[in-house]
Amino acid sequence: MTIWQFLRVMWARRWMFLALFLLVSAGGIGYVLSQPSLYEAEVSVLIDVKSDPLIGLMAPGLAQPASMATQAELVHSDRVASRVVKILGVDRSEAAVQQWRQETGAKIPIERHYAELMLMGLAVTPSRGTNFMTIGYTAQDPKFAAAAANAFAQAYMEVSVDMRVEPARQYATWFDQQSNTLRSDLERAQSKLSKYQQDKGITDERLEQETSRLNIYTSQLVAAQAEKAAATSLSIGSGTETSVDVQNSAAVQGLRVQLTTLQTRMSEISSVVGANHPQRIALEAQISETRQQLANEMRRVSGGTAQAGKTTERKIAELETLVEQQKARVLSLRSARDDMQVLLRDVESAQRAYDSARQRLSQLNLESQTNQANVRVMSPAIEPQQPSRSKMLKHIVVSIGAGLLLGLAAVFALEFLDRRVRSPEDLLAVEGVPVLGVLLPPGSKSPVFRRLALGGVPVRPALPPVGAQ
Repeated sequence: MTIWQFLRVMWARRWMFLALFLLVSAGGIGYVLSQPSLYEAEVSVLIDVKSDPLIGLMAPGLAQPASMATQAELVHSDRVASRVVKILGVDRSEAAVQQWRQETGAKIPIERHYAELMLMGLAVTPSRGTNFMTIGYTAQDPKFAAAAANAFAQAYMEVSVDMRVEPARQYATWFDQQSNTLRSDLERAQSKLSKYQQDKGITDERLEQETSRLNIYTSQLVAAQAEKAAATSLSIGSGTETSVDVQNSAAVQGLRVQLTTLQTRMSEISSVVGANHPQRIALEAQISETRQQLANEMRRVSGGTAQAGKTTERKIAELETLVEQQKARVLSLRSARDDMQVLLRDVESAQRAYDSARQRLSQLNLESQTNQANVRVMSPAIEPQQPSRSKMLKHIVVSIGAGLLLGLAAVFALEFLDRRVRSPEDLLAVEGVPVLGVLLPPGSKSPVFRRLALGGVPVRPALPPVGAQ
């Protein structure tokens, strides 16, 4: 259908279109004007996305592009609306309770019933490009509209806090149970370690003492071995005048000096007196006695060196036995300590797991006790002084649009049921029907009517009657 055909149809059925348009529009406008005045109150809130002071992270989800739409849906949720019912005290009103029983038969919760009614007047508008959101409420009573808008803002803040606190409480309960289990595991590991230490007698102090004792025995063994080497060197040529022990003996050296002195005097006296002189006989007796003492002292020194060597050998044997025993003891303690390290690592692992669980539990307990929401009321709702015009104008525009659409629908429905030929173009749609000519109404001089009737087709002269000369 061309524009000219559309205009011709509208012009032919203009009265029906106007009648339906005016009837529907007037009826809708009259209904809108007959309704009581509605008042709209608005609350402006700011959704804060700064870091949480407890966990040091940004509030989850609020930094995402769809966060504002999510928050708007949260305000529209039944949970928030049910909280609004409690804040306004609707569930405590006798009249409201009676009405609820009559309408629902007490089959659904009263908060849920009135929450659905409260949501009918709610309008939430997020601001584009910002974190601001407007919560509006429309009602016939301006005071109730302001109270409901503020109640929705308060309920939204409380539900936001609950949504943060409830998971923290649930996790805190779970971590409390886990911490008890981990504490039991830690106590068992510590008990097992203590029992092992008591059975084996393993302590760091004891291991240090045994190691120190081993070092002492080893030092003494080295010293005894050195003594043995010295005694061995002394025993070489023992009993002779050239032996080391004899050379080092002060008594032997003293007797040698004394013997040398007597022999010198004997030489001096021999040149003066005879062999039977009493002094010479006395010196010879002294020399003989001194030589005997020197021989005895040399044998004694040689015997002491041999005895010292035997004593050193016994000492070395005892020290070697002690060192071997102490080595075995230290190695046993170290082996037991290595086994104990496994138990000690189990204790340390259980301790770390328990400390981590307790730390997380402490943090969750703090989070579960918070009462600060990430929503701030910037401008609370006040009682509106004038009724809301926006909804009335919207309803009027809707009524006019409905009248226009209904009129158009009726015109074209009737045209579809009762097709008329209003122009040559209408005949072109029928196959096999030629256009012989166009007859104009007599006396028609209106250019508008002519354009609508002909649709821009040039007027041709009428054909002459059949049989005319």
